[in-house]
Amino acid sequence: MTKKDALFQYCLRLGDDAVVLGHRLAELCSRGPFLEEDLALTNIALDLTGQAQLFFLYAAELDNKGQSADDLVYRRPERQFYNHLLCEQPNTDFGYTIVRQFLFSAYHCFLLEDLCTSQDEHLADISKKALKESRYHLSHATDWMVRLGQGTKESKQRAQQALDALWMYTGELFEMDDIDLQLLEANVAADLHTIRNMWQQEIAQTLKRAGLQQPEDNFMQTGSRKGVHTEHLGHLLAEMQSLVRAYPEAAW
Repeated sequence: MTKKDALFQYCLRLGDDAVVLGHRLAELCSRGPFLEEDLALTNIALDLTGQAQLFFLYAAELDNKGQSADDLVYRRPERQFYNHLLCEQPNTDFGYTIVRQFLFSAYHCFLLEDLCTSQDEHLADISKKALKESRYHLSHATDWMVRLGQGTKESKQRAQQALDALWMYTGELFEMDDIDLQLLEANVAADLHTIRNMWQQEIAQTLKRAGLQQPEDNFMQTGSRKGVHTEHLGHLLAEMQSLVRAYPEAAW
């Protein structure tokens, strides 16, 4: 695989994480627990969607086969999406939404920080812009983790249940394959082994503040880097891609 092909796949992965999680949060528009939080979640969804657009625009440029960013989002089948399994998990309740966001945002911030020094200038520029937003996402989720953990008996219980359920999707955040290794050697990609150490420290510190128990690292789900997903992604894409699938020649 050429460096250009590897970078194309790498940008797809980054874009897929952002667009899928952004869509999940967009599902909560007008459904937040109160007005300010409704607006906060919607703004995070918009941030992630904007980040996804930048990654897909660059991916389409690298691919140079006449595909647009919209084609990469709305015309790829499920098995050609490479977002992490954590991002596609359903909202379920507010506790799940916050815990999912916290686990991902901690990873995402450290990832983008590393990519800001990438030897690929375009990727570094995108990461610098996205990092400013992702730092807010992490701060927002961290505050809520502490509030839920130190709140009522029920809020703590729901947060812990969500943490226990979602923890098995965190292992694959730090898996590295041939694409990662090839680009890491070229000083383009991030070193996920280093990021994992920083992520673990961030998670442990926040959970201690919140009074929540970190789950054991037992069974971990994996497969997204090969296009293997949970049943949730198919339903998400069916909704997200429905307009383009129904009217493939539409222009707007």
